[in-house]
Amino acid sequence: MFDRWLRVRLSPTNTADFHYRWLRHACDLDRHPLTNERTVCSSELPDDVRARRAFVEGGELRVEWAHDHRESRYALAWLERHAYAKDRDKLALRAPPNDVGGFEIDGAELSVDGRVERALHLVRERGAAIVRVPARERNGAEQATESIIDAFAARGLSVIPTHFGRIEDLRTDNTTNANTDQLGYTDAAVELHTDQPFLDEPPHFQMLHAIRAADEGGHNAIVDALGAAEALRAEDADAYAILTSTPVTFHRTQKSFERVVVSPILSRDRNGRFRVRYSYFTMAPHKLPFDEMEGFYRAYDRFARLVRSPQNQVRFLLEPGDFLLYDNHRMLHARTSFRGPRWMRGVYFDVAA
Repeated sequence: MFDRWLRVRLSPTNTADFHYRWLRHACDLDRHPLTNERTVCSSELPDDVRARRAFVEGGELRVEWAHDHRESRYALAWLERHAYAKDRDKLALRAPPNDVGGFEIDGAELSVDGRVERALHLVRERGAAIVRVPARERNGAEQATESIIDAFAARGLSVIPTHFGRIEDLRTDNTTNANTDQLGYTDAAVELHTDQPFLDEPPHFQMLHAIRAADEGGHNAIVDALGAAEALRAEDADAYAILTSTPVTFHRTQKSFERVVVSPILSRDRNGRFRVRYSYFTMAPHKLPFDEMEGFYRAYDRFARLVRSPQNQVRFLLEPGDFLLYDNHRMLHARTSFRGPRWMRGVYFDVAA
């Protein structure tokens, strides 16, 4: 079962997808007992029609509805005749992956250069890489940051300083960075976002290098926004079109820094390269025609529910010495709240000019 629709196997080789709203509106529950005419309008159904459970038995699809616990039955032959979305499972759709193992690199037998080379390859392929170091390198992780930066520089990536500085020391007792009046320097949870969406050109890559783990919490999460966007386009083309065309204002204001950018949530450049800007804490009030505002929020919320769904997230904990590298134009990242002296170092990179 999916969030708003159901995939039904009609035969060993064929499937069909049906929206829950369509299934409930088309079923035999709300019909006159003598004339068999429908007695309910679809507008009378809840906005969030969902199935509590669904299964196939004896040549029938049986669906129990979450809002009233009634059960609808549909002959598979009837569904076959009325199917409007057959065999979508055979399309080459990119779903957001959630397997942490597919992003991890065991750095035990690799040099720093080897780790960075593998990480860049995996980022090009999947959008992110988690490099694990052996236990013997856990102590003194702080001294390793510059050698990792040098390895990136050898492969044509330059450090991009920001209004925080050259390297961010993400810790609650920070004394090394400017403009620390933001969530990253607290122990609060920071939900999924991209970094620096309020810049004309957000940095392409970020590395998070773990120096010290929290006593409790501080887990990381990443989501492939490209996969989520493609899934949204396959399920709701109108929502996708809205997010690629509607101008949204991103506004960052701090004690000694302010920037504003107006851009769609999803976009592609002239070469077809994907970019997502997504930040709930820097998304400012925006003006749209009255008849477009509700449609925008419907589309935005559909996308937000996709990326916030736990089944689409990769969750993990960085130990001292480990580092995460991700494509900031493609991936969203987050962290849970924590307790204790957690310390991450953040470095932005882009291709050297």
